[in-house]
Amino acid sequence: MRDDNNHKEMLILRGEGVSDGVAFGNAFVFRAEQYVVNEEFFEPGNEDDFVQEWEDARHTAQVELDKVFSVLDNVSGEGRAILDVHKSILFDEEIEEMVETAIREEKVVPASAVSRVFDIFISIVGDSSDPLIAERAADLRDVRDRLLRILRGESSSDLSHLPENTILVANDLLPSDAAMLEKGKVAAIVNESGSATAHLAILARGYRIPTVLSVPKATVLINNGEHLIVDGHDGIVVVNPDEAIGSAYADKKSQFDKKTALENEYQDRKGLLRDGTTVHIGINIGDDREDPGYSSCDFVGLFRTEFLYMDSQQLPTEQQQFDVYRRVLELAGDKPVTLRTLDIGGDKQLPYMSLPEEMNPFLGKRALRLCFEEMDMFKTQLRAALRASVFGKLKIMFPMVASVDDVRHAKSVLEAVKKDLDDEGCPYDPHVPIGIMIEVPSIAAIADLVVTEVDFASIGTNDLCQYLCATDRDNAEIREYYQSFSPAMFRTLHSIVTAFNAAGKEISICGEMAADPLATKVLVGLGLRYLSMNSASTAKIKMELAQFTLEDAEDVASAVMFLKTQKDIVEYLSSV
Repeated sequence: MRDDNNHKEMLILRGEGVSDGVAFGNAFVFRAEQYVVNEEFFEPGNEDDFVQEWEDARHTAQVELDKVFSVLDNVSGEGRAILDVHKSILFDEEIEEMVETAIREEKVVPASAVSRVFDIFISIVGDSSDPLIAERAADLRDVRDRLLRILRGESSSDLSHLPENTILVANDLLPSDAAMLEKGKVAAIVNESGSATAHLAILARGYRIPTVLSVPKATVLINNGEHLIVDGHDGIVVVNPDEAIGSAYADKKSQFDKKTALENEYQDRKGLLRDGTTVHIGINIGDDREDPGYSSCDFVGLFRTEFLYMDSQQLPTEQQQFDVYRRVLELAGDKPVTLRTLDIGGDKQLPYMSLPEEMNPFLGKRALRLCFEEMDMFKTQLRAALRASVFGKLKIMFPMVASVDDVRHAKSVLEAVKKDLDDEGCPYDPHVPIGIMIEVPSIAAIADLVVTEVDFASIGTNDLCQYLCATDRDNAEIREYYQSFSPAMFRTLHSIVTAFNAAGKEISICGEMAADPLATKVLVGLGLRYLSMNSASTAKIKMELAQFTLEDAEDVASAVMFLKTQKDIVEYLSSV
């Protein structure tokens, strides 16, 4: 902590803003316990007693998680999903077997066995350069620490009853702690670790709590009770603000609140330009839980299926996948759902699959390439998807497509699966539309050729941009080279959209650019009429659409085609 003699001095801290908004409040500093467990062994003969101690700890952990569900009626859908994941980890058969084996055969005490086994899985998952995969390590750490705390006989922390206008300042807020936060009491969150893809960030956006992560030494530099201002957009935390700073941020908060209120009015509206032109708004989903976006969207533009593989310690069965796919289709009702087949491999390691370590995993054996190598796994997913297709409007999309050969190979596998289902007399929709993700430059360059091979396509701007720019988007040291608003990017988008529109085939965009209001006008002007994004962004994009006409958008897109740098394009779009 800072010297008490200077505790009233103003201090400005910076981090990563992950949930928009401005908040004023008083600091509540929370330091999570950091568990360090040394290997400890016991004398033979007490195996049953120590195994029972392990079983009792798991039971107590289950009771704690069940209590969260029962006493917190206002816990968010995101929070419930996180707690569901934790319960599945708690009773994972492989973890259970490995811990019990360590106790019985190696005579390791339960705390040491838990620490050893969980750390193996944390290391495997946490080393992934894919932030969504790596985030699963936080869930494993959370369950591990819960078990270690119980084995030590310590009580749990309770953040569910904080006073109003609390700004929670933490060193490492666990997902289960975040899930318990009361929306009306916590004005903002400041955390020393985390990123935009962390569970904490997802929860904060769902709660609409201004949040700044990756603030170094926040719990050391901020004292309990100190007055704070948190700017979740710019990633700024002001400690003990002076009058001028306070006044400036009060104005910024007022403007943000007015804008948010205005955006909310568009939540349930259709996506319409000022002249009445329709732009279909979809949502991206990553699991089978209920999403508020289902009721206000036109379609599900991206259903990521990786969670089925990431949240398990073994390959999901056909029936498990079928049940999930059916549930999503039923939640969507009469709205189309685009299921993306497994996009994993290379940098996305799974503990139960032996995948090669590659020098450049983004260019390696991943997604469709991995599925071609693991044909049984691929066919199992396709069987489950086709069987579920009778319960809604399913579309199947293949990721990481690099050539027409890839498309034809994938389609031939699908046809073989259909024949198997026909032979078995298993019902499915034989007319399920088949599409591809356009995220590899080699397929983008021949959009006019591949369009004849598919029913639709969706542009994945995140990967497309990093491949076009030859830049790892997760490498902070070269972040300036990752230019999603570059002339190359917009010219590539233009050629793709033109080819698909000319052929009368649906073309959508499902990357982060779809959720950026700065890009909305030019995307529409390029000819895109299907935009898919996280459900939290749909209202602001609908509001942005209502501000211009199709002629306005086409004029802007034409102008962008002649600009030479990203800086020029951003400045131009910010001015129109």
